[in-house]
Amino acid sequence: MRVGVLTGGGDCPGLNAVIRAIVRKAERHYGDTVLGFLDGWRGVLEGDFIELDVERMRGTLPRGGTVLGTSRMSPRMYEDGIERVRSTIGATGTDALIVIGGEGTLSAGVGVNEAGAANVVGVPKTIDNDIGLTELTFGFDTAVGVATAAIDRLHTTAESHDRVMVVEVMGRHVGHIATWAGIAGGATLTLIPEEPFDIDAVAEAITRRHQRGRWASIVVVAEGARPIEGTLEMPEPEIDQFGHARLGGIGQLVATEIEARTGFDTRVTVLGHVQRGGTPSALDRVLCSRYGIAAIDAVHDGDWGSMVAFRGGEMARVRLADAVAELKPVSPALYDVAKAFFP
Repeated sequence: MRVGVLTGGGDCPGLNAVIRAIVRKAERHYGDTVLGFLDGWRGVLEGDFIELDVERMRGTLPRGGTVLGTSRMSPRMYEDGIERVRSTIGATGTDALIVIGGEGTLSAGVGVNEAGAANVVGVPKTIDNDIGLTELTFGFDTAVGVATAAIDRLHTTAESHDRVMVVEVMGRHVGHIATWAGIAGGATLTLIPEEPFDIDAVAEAITRRHQRGRWASIVVVAEGARPIEGTLEMPEPEIDQFGHARLGGIGQLVATEIEARTGFDTRVTVLGHVQRGGTPSALDRVLCSRYGIAAIDAVHDGDWGSMVAFRGGEMARVRLADAVAELKPVSPALYDVAKAFFP
């Protein structure tokens, strides 16, 4: 078969490991030719691709980012988007298209598959771990490790200066990174989008902690965390060219309000894109390899419109449309673990 691969949306550690696994089994086991479409859906829309083989993918297992490049372009942005995809798939003789991405990229894959423009198999990728019907998305473990290491470092400087440290991590609509890193890093408080916060309650909790003789606190805030309506004025976010709100800044706002209410010296650290960069963790490398192998197997089973998923420790297949129907929030039971350590 001739199998196309693309990586779309935000980059994350492990993308190359997935591509590598797809290429390895496709070439050595199935005798396939693999085409890598460049910069996500842009490559499909414009017919821009390279041929991938085992030799070309050597040394990419530990590399962050993606050798194919990525973008947030989508067929849905163009009136003739589906027809352009159909044209490229036909011109290149592509029998199947493996779409590696998050909610936006995979949702576009649903449309392409349902329109019959390409035979699509999805692979869930996002450091936010917010894709439904899979327990883990690759890149998440690495991002949590980066955030946890930063929190560990901030503990010592906070204690040295008797400061409150606010750490803003990624998480637009869900707080998986914040929750996991908050628990792993021993955060004083963790604020996530799923549970709007009361800034007065946050300040009171920190004050209680300091009254008990602890003079340093770490507050982890997901970038999408929001206060309870009417408790704190929030600026309206800018909207980017893809219709997404430009988030960021909640950490600074929380830090300013904590200092004003408590009188404690409060500083903010925004981890930002450092969570996306660098080499993938060992867990992610193994998970990516499993995802890649499962994806090319799904292609050869002709399981179009499916997404490979990690469920109960094993690789499974779910319907792609069902997986992207709604985001996967942090479970109340997991957040209760974090709250058990709040002051």
